[in-house]
Amino acid sequence: MLSYILAVTGGLALLVYGADRFIYGAAGTANALGVSPLIIGLTIVGFGTSAPEILVSSMAALHGNPGLGFGNAIGSNITNIALVLGSAALIMPLRVDSQTLRREFPALLVVSLATFFLVLDGYISRIDSGILLIGLVIILLMLAYIASRKKSGDPLAGEFSEEIPHNISARKGLIWLIVGLFLLVVSAEILVWGAVKIARAFGVSDLIIGLTIVAIGTSLPELAASVMSAIRNEHDLIIGNIIGSNMFNLLAVIGIAGIISPGEFPADALSRDMPIMLGLTIILLLMAFGIRGEARISRYEGALLLSGFVTYEYILYSVSIGI
Repeated sequence: MLSYILAVTGGLALLVYGADRFIYGAAGTANALGVSPLIIGLTIVGFGTSAPEILVSSMAALHGNPGLGFGNAIGSNITNIALVLGSAALIMPLRVDSQTLRREFPALLVVSLATFFLVLDGYISRIDSGILLIGLVIILLMLAYIASRKKSGDPLAGEFSEEIPHNISARKGLIWLIVGLFLLVVSAEILVWGAVKIARAFGVSDLIIGLTIVAIGTSLPELAASVMSAIRNEHDLIIGNIIGSNMFNLLAVIGIAGIISPGEFPADALSRDMPIMLGLTIILLLMAFGIRGEARISRYEGALLLSGFVTYEYILYSVSIGI
């Protein structure tokens, strides 16, 4: 059992570092080639923050454990909204100033609903997965178009610019990109092996492991980045990263896992986890558009999100031990 725990913890640590190097290399390369900070932030960084989930889900599907990958995607989205944004809002209430983000919120809701309806029959086919991957391409093109048309006055552009490495060459960026990708592949393999072994040892489903240990672990980069951004008062950057990550989690993570291993979609995920994810997405949308006044997530609302996360994790714990 100790070796399995070490594999999960070591795999997660290596996964976080690999994701950081992957994003650093990809963003640095794009910047050296003259791509605008807003395009880099909305597409490359957003996609890069989902790289851990994508690699973990791909490895899980290749090893015949797609439930772990599906749980990872859904659990990461729940964790991103309830834990990551909740924690950041407790540190500093989060305002939504960027008009770019106002356009992304409806896109996230559409992606979430579309994914839910595609798997509502309890089965994910390669056609369903192909639709999700086509949606990924459309979203990437849409984000690039929005970024290219946006004026430099958008606060999100300035916040992205401060985070992007500006002093590395395209060659150095490419090297780090390759190193980061290699580390992601290796760490994902180690993590999936350990997580599956732990699931078997305790008699819980791959879905539960994906929703809990793996989902929280692969969301650690977002949590660390969001806490630091909250301290630096970079509100739009925090929310922008979460929106992008959640869209890519659904389109890329579930899409790739379904292409590799089509079959039954976990019934519990349909009846319990996806409705919770959709509910949190709608709540986030209402906060972002300032239905109750100013468009922001207050400390009180952050505390509610965190309480919801703790409650959700307790529900999963109760299910896993048969309460």
